[in-house]
Amino acid sequence: MSFLASIFGTILNFIYNIVNNYGLAIILFSVLLKIVLLPLSIKQQRTMQKTSKIQEQMQSLQFKYKNDPEKLNQEVMKLYKTENMSPFSGCLSAIIQIVILLAVFYMVRSPLTFVKKVSEQDINNYKNELQTANLEVNQAYPEISIIQYKGNDDDKVYLNMNFLGLDLNKVPMQNLSDPKVYIIPVLYIISTFISTKIATNATKKNKDKKLLNDHIEEYKGESKEVKKETQEVDMLEQTNKSMSLLMPIMSISISLVAPLGLALYWLTSNVLMILERFFITKYLEVKEEKENAK
Repeated sequence: MSFLASIFGTILNFIYNIVNNYGLAIILFSVLLKIVLLPLSIKQQRTMQKTSKIQEQMQSLQFKYKNDPEKLNQEVMKLYKTENMSPFSGCLSAIIQIVILLAVFYMVRSPLTFVKKVSEQDINNYKNELQTANLEVNQAYPEISIIQYKGNDDDKVYLNMNFLGLDLNKVPMQNLSDPKVYIIPVLYIISTFISTKIATNATKKNKDKKLLNDHIEEYKGESKEVKKETQEVDMLEQTNKSMSLLMPIMSISISLVAPLGLALYWLTSNVLMILERFFITKYLEVKEEKENAK
């Protein structure tokens, strides 16, 4: 993880040396990263669409072979083979996103190590100097403390953390009396809800609700069994909604205990993700229409 964080830090430092602002450098870094990962994002969204369609057919198979689990498993595997998909489709992109998220967290948590390339020995010397002067050192983010206390006097650890009047060094939970520390986390949380809502709506749009009605008609002679199946589907949808709400709640917790620089990266990524999802959806729709017209 440190290796990838170091690579990201080198890129961020290159951008920083051009724009001379940490916040702007993070935004441009986020844009660059999105461009590099665009082919993966297109593949992921195409996989999501195919998965949604398969889920419709899966539901059909579950109704049809609800009393024959062995036949159901055979038909499910046959369905994946026909659609040229793996049951684990999408896992790779999810893993890559998690790795990138952790690498960026490492980088923002330790900007002197990964961005400024300050040696570990020098960082320890700075920490000892601050402790000798009885200055409070943030144990979770010691390098942030070094930048705060020594940055203005030492070019070696200086980073321009002022972004539109906001100090990206600050951690909201440690600066509760400063109302400005809530601006980026709140915007990030709002963007997370919007992104989640768009993803949820896109999934619902791809579902054919008529499919369930057809099965209800098909099994109208077994009304109790159908009612049970319908309730199970509803429970699954409620669970998905709960999970969709859980992510923003987790985001609130993390954004409040991390430096604002990390929240700014997440906010930028969310905004870019919303725009990306919109344009990729349009692109895939046009491509599908062209393929169908042939």
